[in-house]
Amino acid sequence: MERVRAVLKKERRKRLESGHPWVFANEIDRLEGETTPGSLVDVFSHQGRYLATGYWNPKSQIQVRIVSYKPIEAMDTVFFRERFKQCAQHRRRFVNGEDCRLVYGEGDFLPGLTVDRFGGVLVLQLLTLGMEICKDAIVEALIDVFAPQGIYERSDVGVRALEGLEERTGVLYGDCPRIVDIQENGLHLEVDIVEGQKTGYFFDQRENRDSIGPLMLGWGERSGIGLQERKREEVPAETPMIPVESPALAGDDTGVMQDAASNVLVPVNANGKVVTFPYWDGATVLECFAHTGSFTLHACKYGAKKVTCLDVSEHAIETARRNVERNGFTDRVEFVVADAFDYLRTQVKGLEERAERARAAAGGKADTSKALSGAGRTWDVVILDPPAFAKTKQAVPGAIRGYKDINLQGLKLVNEGGYLITASCSYHMKPDLFLETIQAAAADAGKILRLIEWRAAGKDHPQVVGVTEGHYLKFGIFEVRSRS
Repeated sequence: MERVRAVLKKERRKRLESGHPWVFANEIDRLEGETTPGSLVDVFSHQGRYLATGYWNPKSQIQVRIVSYKPIEAMDTVFFRERFKQCAQHRRRFVNGEDCRLVYGEGDFLPGLTVDRFGGVLVLQLLTLGMEICKDAIVEALIDVFAPQGIYERSDVGVRALEGLEERTGVLYGDCPRIVDIQENGLHLEVDIVEGQKTGYFFDQRENRDSIGPLMLGWGERSGIGLQERKREEVPAETPMIPVESPALAGDDTGVMQDAASNVLVPVNANGKVVTFPYWDGATVLECFAHTGSFTLHACKYGAKKVTCLDVSEHAIETARRNVERNGFTDRVEFVVADAFDYLRTQVKGLEERAERARAAAGGKADTSKALSGAGRTWDVVILDPPAFAKTKQAVPGAIRGYKDINLQGLKLVNEGGYLITASCSYHMKPDLFLETIQAAAADAGKILRLIEWRAAGKDHPQVVGVTEGHYLKFGIFEVRSRS
């Protein structure tokens, strides 16, 4: 039996031919035949040329989501098994077997389907009716290809309502412990697959988190600490030491070579005292919107001296605290439960308060009767990784204000020559607009920025060229200098 045809209008934009997998309701001229929502339809041009096959839902503005550019029989277990094998092959090549996003919707030619791997557990998210009615086939194929210990569903997202679907969560297969241990870039983390955000963890920043490594060292000189050569026996045992390579001395009368490499380089402060703290050369770091502390962990891994880990959620900070403990970084991390906007403004206000006191003192008019607040801290590296500020096009103006404000305050708290790391996961905040907003914040803060890196989501989030909706994540590293 010939499948139902969705015939497109003549005047439509030819996005489909460029690889875009969505067909909107206003692009369809007519359906030829009768079918049920969620079923496959073949898409044809107005000239009768076959273009693609996708699943249809009349309740959605995106009425057809493309799954193949050649005719297929069905979205059954065989179909999903083959697609999942392709997903696995891509992850083996680029993610090297780590926990990751296994299936990334349109990026893996499976629109409406997300699958993350956390240890032995797969977390599944179904966003569309077409994928919902294939749930049994999807689960069976996942078991065949990935052999998980369990599969848990986290289809508790509001976008399902646009497809006429209710939110669902729960175990679909096997054993699914609530807390799962994972590894990322050699670090150990716990993921709450039941209550954690989205599917439990944000894999899209894996490579971005690892990219901060070069920023974490080289800060000791600012504190007056430098390396000096000392005799090994004169240095306390706990002191970090670097052996001095010296050529062997000429042999003595017995012909035995004497080793002169008994000296070492050690960190010494401005007063000539040996520094025993092993992370003396590390950066001070502030991570805002820390969630479970993933940037904090990477900062510590690469040698940060002290990290302030901040999130508004007590639950998130408790998870971050456990993650820090399991990696042995407790002595270098302080935790703050606060609204990031309020916290940053408070620190900036403290700086302004101290600057005003200094100006008054210079003029001989300082009022010391009023105590200074404890605010006014600065850091070598400030990290801003907020949730999406613009979930719709209408929300963009408000998002611009939010991104400008958070980056303005953050820039004011970066030590001279330090770094601002800032990100946006709002699709509607286009890359050029986000960069313009950061630049505007820098101008207001009296700062000059040097762009060091500009990145997107990681390799387990492949993006189909031409599908701008997949290009949601923007991540920048900026060196910060004052104009004055």
